[in-house]
Amino acid sequence: MSSFTPQRSNQRAGQDRFPQLLRAEWTKFRSGLGWVLLMASVVVTVSLGLLIAGGARSACVTGKGEGPCPAPLVGPDGTAVRDKYYFVHQPLTGDGSITARVSDMTGQMRLPDVVPGVRNVKEGVVPWAKAGLLLRQSLKQGTPYAAVMLTGDHGVRMQYNYTHDVPGGPHNGPQWLRLTRSGDTVTGYESDDGKTWTEVGTVKLTGLPETVEIGLFATSPGALWDMAKAFAQATATFDQITLEGANGSWRRDDVGVVMESDGKTPHHPGGVVESGDKLIVTGGGDIGPATVEGGLRADLMLIGGAVGLIPVLVAAVLFFTAEHRRRLIGTGLPAESHPARLLAAKALVVGAVAFVTGLVTSGVVVPAGLAMLRANQNPIQPITLGTELRVIVGYAALTAVAAVLALGLAALVKRGIVAIGLAIALVVVPHLLASAGLVPWLLMITPAAGFAITQSIPTFAHVDVDQSLLGGYYPLPPWAGLTVTFGYAALALGAAIAVHRGADSRQSREWRGGR
Repeated sequence: MSSFTPQRSNQRAGQDRFPQLLRAEWTKFRSGLGWVLLMASVVVTVSLGLLIAGGARSACVTGKGEGPCPAPLVGPDGTAVRDKYYFVHQPLTGDGSITARVSDMTGQMRLPDVVPGVRNVKEGVVPWAKAGLLLRQSLKQGTPYAAVMLTGDHGVRMQYNYTHDVPGGPHNGPQWLRLTRSGDTVTGYESDDGKTWTEVGTVKLTGLPETVEIGLFATSPGALWDMAKAFAQATATFDQITLEGANGSWRRDDVGVVMESDGKTPHHPGGVVESGDKLIVTGGGDIGPATVEGGLRADLMLIGGAVGLIPVLVAAVLFFTAEHRRRLIGTGLPAESHPARLLAAKALVVGAVAFVTGLVTSGVVVPAGLAMLRANQNPIQPITLGTELRVIVGYAALTAVAAVLALGLAALVKRGIVAIGLAIALVVVPHLLASAGLVPWLLMITPAAGFAITQSIPTFAHVDVDQSLLGGYYPLPPWAGLTVTFGYAALALGAAIAVHRGADSRQSREWRGGR
């Protein structure tokens, strides 16, 4: 019994003295170089963000000439969307359906010029070219809709309200499609032979009016080159067309077509050709989220955040290495208990001050940068207050976790320059490479994954984008990315505590043996 009493007493003393230890570490941080480095982090990140915001100028060519770009088109849930396609349609009052076979799908797309100045347009379709059956509330852009379609390289899909995508079969050849309406419910089907049908998906379009537009459509997003999209069109041949509930004449609309600078000539117009019982429909554009075309993103204001983290990482490393050989003396605690409490205290201090630093940084640069973009008449991707707060607080959390990771690395390697190099290689370098469109998968497996918490618009699987941070591409959702960084920090700190506790335990036994 007596052998356990001192240990329990020491443990209680250690618990009682942890706040004192925490205050001591806070005092050490305040009196060190850390504050200068953290201020440098704020200045670097805010300066780069405001430099980008101040220099951004968007211009668009419309029928009235060149001028500021219009505000982004917004879908039913507030997301910026594209809504451009060629539509051959009829009004449908009440319940009904449309059935047709997509017997052929071809297209044209512009590829990089082989000869400078000579347009290189080839036959073919991009992966998300679309042709199929469409039901929508009206022809007004941005209104609710549902469609079942054949795509260029993703088989049959049912998509609705721009942001939703349901996969069907992996078909790329001729395919039968059917779209039915029953009240507010729209269901899409596919078939290989027009006899046996498989449901692709069902959606409820709340508030659908009694009379809607139903018909055939074709569209194609541009061919993707280096964060930009070049001309592309899709042409689909429809036959075996039957309608129930609609028996009027076909109407033809090039929805969303824009005019050249003369205000009269359509830019890449679509069209339809009737050939017997066939309708050959050609269209360009897209019906879906506008991840790039929808305006500048809030997270671009934090594009300098990776560089701004470097002073934070250096401050965290120096906070440990400045005294990593010093031991606590006269605390009344067993030697082997010191490393855990000491590192925990240091981690709490450096994590807290890094969080405040990140919060000040993002809390200034994000709202101020967006205000500058709007003042310069740039279109801005719609962002809710909740998302903006998540971007701001999320960057602060990332800053804190990255600082704790750097502290853990310093405690493991015990050499400042090595720990700084490791922290930068793990957190900063992958972000810079991903910004250039290189090895984006590093944002899934390295601590740089945490930058996903700053994304202000999601990455949609049914929209092809350049796989770079500048293009808005993050391979992980926001909280999943931050969790990866947190896991690295916890692992580094836990390993450091275990290593130091083991070393101190051995030294304690040797000291006692010497006595």
